[in-house]
Amino acid sequence: MNTTHQPHTYEPSSVIAILGAFGAEVQLLRQALQNAQEVLVQGVCFYTGTLHGRAVVVGQTGIGKVNAAVTTALMVHSFEPKQLIFTGIAGGVNDGLHPGDIVIGQQVGHHDYHAITFQGVPTRQTYNFLSNELNPDFFPADVELLQKALEASQAVEFQAVGERVPVCVVGTIVSGDLFVSSTEKVNQLRDVFGADATEMEGAAVAQVCHQWGVPHLVIRSVSDRADAQASEIMFSNLDIAAQNSAKLTLKIIEIL
Repeated sequence: MNTTHQPHTYEPSSVIAILGAFGAEVQLLRQALQNAQEVLVQGVCFYTGTLHGRAVVVGQTGIGKVNAAVTTALMVHSFEPKQLIFTGIAGGVNDGLHPGDIVIGQQVGHHDYHAITFQGVPTRQTYNFLSNELNPDFFPADVELLQKALEASQAVEFQAVGERVPVCVVGTIVSGDLFVSSTEKVNQLRDVFGADATEMEGAAVAQVCHQWGVPHLVIRSVSDRADAQASEIMFSNLDIAAQNSAKLTLKIIEIL
């Protein structure tokens, strides 16, 4: 059988795509939409409209890397966004980060992917089926989105957890299909990956965007320290952390 391989082309529209994993992470964004319309794609609800005069589409991925990858692929295929931002909460890995703080992902990677190449070499690099090559260890953020996020962070009044004023840092975010609630695991993520925050979707979103050439950025607000008290602390700070990440995303859209 003869197979013809067509080179992949990606023709972006002017739409800015925004994703979050669950309701609290996208609620503020959906509420801010003007001229909102619901679009159903393969059973997944997306919401189109405008923010600060820019055409946007907002979606909810569900929790976990597979859900995130599926929803991102549907969004990219259906709306061909010019840029994509993922917003949400995360566990803090960096010792200096506390609930309410923001991590702008300069790079995002999988912390639970380990494979052997056909040459017998261990690797943490995922496989890009479009290019038939290995992906990078970490998926870099789009330079423009990263710069705009830094500018926006200076103009946003983030909500505090307690009396401490939240800080915003640029760093490394790692993702895995595991809710991290162990100091031992936190230390491993910090030592092996240089991680500042850990969550369950960002690297999957970034991988889809990387493979299709979509400029992207992952933003996370710290809800807990990913230690033994993570689940209890996370639910206490969930709303504030989600709002801080969404506020930064809204400001980025405003200044793009």
